[in-house]
Amino acid sequence: MTTQVIVLNGGSSSGKTRLARSLQEVLPEPWLLMAVDSLIEAMPASLRNAGDGIEFADDGGVTPGPRFQELEAAWQTGVAAMARAGARVIIDDVFLGGPASQERWRRALTGLDVLWVGVRCAPEVAASRELARGDRVPGMAAAQARLAHRGVAYDLEVDATRSGSEECARTVAAHVG
Repeated sequence: MTTQVIVLNGGSSSGKTRLARSLQEVLPEPWLLMAVDSLIEAMPASLRNAGDGIEFADDGGVTPGPRFQELEAAWQTGVAAMARAGARVIIDDVFLGGPASQERWRRALTGLDVLWVGVRCAPEVAASRELARGDRVPGMAAAQARLAHRGVAYDLEVDATRSGSEECARTVAAHVG
C-alpha cells in the first residue's frame, strides 16, 4: 500500500514544521501540511487562551478544553477526509495526551496507510529555538520535549537535535511507500 498520511509528533520547537516543509521538497508527489498550530490560529480569539478552548499557562503548560477538543475532532475528521479523497497529507501535531492523542488520530485515519514519525529534540535545544522564535510561551518546548512521546508508538523516529530538517526528511522519505 502507498503511504497516504505522515504523522509527525513532537514537542513545540522540535523541528516538525521545518521537517514537514523539507518533506514537501523531497517527496516526488505533492503533500499538504496540516498543523495543529493552524487549527489553533483558525479558532476564534475567544477560544485561544481560554479554559473552554485551549489554555496556555505561564509555565508553558497547555490545557485543551472541551470546545477545543470538539473542534480538534472535527478537524481530524476533515484531514482524514482529504486523505481519503486522494490528497497526501503531512500532519504536524503535539500529542499532549500521549497514547490517547495518538488513538484519536488512529480512529480518524482508519483505513488509511499512515507512517507514524516521532520527532525528538533535546529539551535544551528546543528551549533555545523557542526563545529565538519569540512566539511561544517560555517553557513550552522544554515541557513538551519528552511529554509528547510518552506511551506513543512510532514506525520511525528522527532526532532533530543535531540533524537538519533535510537530513531528517531524507530519513522519513526513505520509509514512505
